[in-house]
Amino acid sequence: MQNPISITAIESISSLGRNQDEIWQNYLKSNHHFSVKNINGVDTYIADLSKEALQEIEYLKNSSKHYKDLDKSVLMALYAARKAVKSANWKIGDFGINIGSSRGATELFENYHSHFLKNKKTATLASPTTTLGNISSWIAHDLQSQGPIISHSITCSTALHAVLNGIAWINSGMSDMFLVGGSEAPLTDFTIAQMKALKIYADCHSEHRDTSTPHNVQKETLPNKDETGLLSEVEVFPCKTLDFSKKRNTMILGEGAAVVCLEKGITKNAVAIIEGIGYATEILKHNISISEEANCFQKSMKMALKDTSISEVDVIVMHAPGTLKGDSSEYKAIEKIFGNQFPAVTSNKWKIGHTFGASGTLNMELAILMLQHQEFIGVPFLENQKTPQKINKILVNAVGFGGNAVSILLSK
Repeated sequence: MQNPISITAIESISSLGRNQDEIWQNYLKSNHHFSVKNINGVDTYIADLSKEALQEIEYLKNSSKHYKDLDKSVLMALYAARKAVKSANWKIGDFGINIGSSRGATELFENYHSHFLKNKKTATLASPTTTLGNISSWIAHDLQSQGPIISHSITCSTALHAVLNGIAWINSGMSDMFLVGGSEAPLTDFTIAQMKALKIYADCHSEHRDTSTPHNVQKETLPNKDETGLLSEVEVFPCKTLDFSKKRNTMILGEGAAVVCLEKGITKNAVAIIEGIGYATEILKHNISISEEANCFQKSMKMALKDTSISEVDVIVMHAPGTLKGDSSEYKAIEKIFGNQFPAVTSNKWKIGHTFGASGTLNMELAILMLQHQEFIGVPFLENQKTPQKINKILVNAVGFGGNAVSILLSK
C-alpha cells in the first residue's frame, strides 16, 4: 500500500447494539442474537435490530419530512454516519463518501413493486428512494459534505471495497478524508426466499434443528420476536460458523450498517491503522462459485501481507458465512498462506448473521474492538481454538458472489 491510512472512528448499528460499549459487551457474552420470525408462512431465523436500536431508527425517520420515505438501509447508514463523523470530530467540509450496499433499498422496492402490481401505477418517489445511489447521497445531504459521493454494490464484499475506494482517493491526493462503509436491510420476504432457493439458509423446521451445545458455550434460550407466538422459545445455536462437522448450510441473514472514517497518514486520534490491502476476483464457474481452496482469498491475503511477515498476524477475522463451502474454502486458503504459522481465526456471523454489504465493516469493527481491548473473541464451534497472547495485527476478510475477495490488514 502506498501510505498508511488512519481509521479515526468506526460506528455501527446492528443486532449487537448501537454504540461501541454496548457492542463490545455483547461480543463478550456467549449468546447469539437470532430470533425467529414467520416469513412467507415459515418460521425463519433472522438477526434484526434490537428494540432500542429500532427506536433510534424510527426517531431518525420521523425527525424530518424528508426522511419519512427513506428505506431502512438508508436510515441505518445515516445513523452510523452521523455518529462516526461526530466521533472523529469532522466538521462540515469536503470529505468524500462511499457507502455501499449489496441489495440497497430492498424493503421499499418490494413495497413499491407490490403496489405497482396491484394498481398498475406507482408513487412519485419510487425511483429516487430505491436507487442504490440514494444511500450516499442522503448522507452527503445530512452531513453537508461537498466531496465526492460514491455508491456501489459488489455483493458481500461491498463495504471493504468502499474502504479500498476511500484509500485510493486519499492516496491519489484528491481527498484527505473519506467516509466509507456498508448498510443492509435484507430481512424481507423476497430476499430471504432467494437465499432459501440457493439452499444456503439455516433450516428452522423442528426436524432439522441442531440443539447440540458448542463446546465452550452454555445452552441458552432463543427468544421469539414474532407476535404470532408460533414459536415461543427454542434451545438452539442455528448458525454454525466454522463448525466443520455440520452436515448442512447454516447461513442466516442479519441487518445493520457500519461506517468508518479514514484519514491520510497516521493521526493522533487513530483507533487503528490500515497497513495493507488486497483484492482478487476468481474466474467464474458458477454465479455463486468459489474455488475449493478460495484462490481469490489466497491472492487478496498475499497482496495485503506484501510488506508484512505472516508471523506478525495475530488474528484473522474471517468472512465465514456458516455455509459448508464458504467456511471450508476460506479456511483452506488460510492454511495455504500461513501453513504452520496459522493464526487465531474468528468470525461474527455465528452471532449476528450475514449482513451482506455491511458485513465487511462490521468485521472491521470486531477487529478494532479486539485491538483496543486486547481480548480475543472466538467462535464457539471451532475445535482447538487458538487464542493469541497479544493482538497487534489483524487481517480482515470479505468475499461476495462471484469470488470478489478483499483483505485488509489492521494494526494497533
